[in-house]
Amino acid sequence: MANIKSQKKRILTAEKARLRNKAVKSELRTAVRAVREAAAAGDTEKAQAALKHASRKLDKAASKGVIHKNQAANRKSAIAKAAATV
Repeated sequence: MANIKSQKKRILTAEKARLRNKAVKSELRTAVRAVREAAAAGDTEKAQAALKHASRKLDKAASKGVIHKNQAANRKSAIAKAAATV
């Protein structure tokens, strides 16, 4: 454990950020899975709604720095392609 007061605080804030990022990434995986499942089931309306929701989540995660903007773009492209095949 650190002896310096500011380092102790950094450890605490880094842990909070880690848990927040973990939660956001979990939400992203769930949202992307919903798009893929709707596309696999052939439900166009549900796939489009899930695509909109997942795209918004991906954009927000990228803007907050949880994932890189290029990774968000790649994931959005992949799920859009999956939703379009329905």
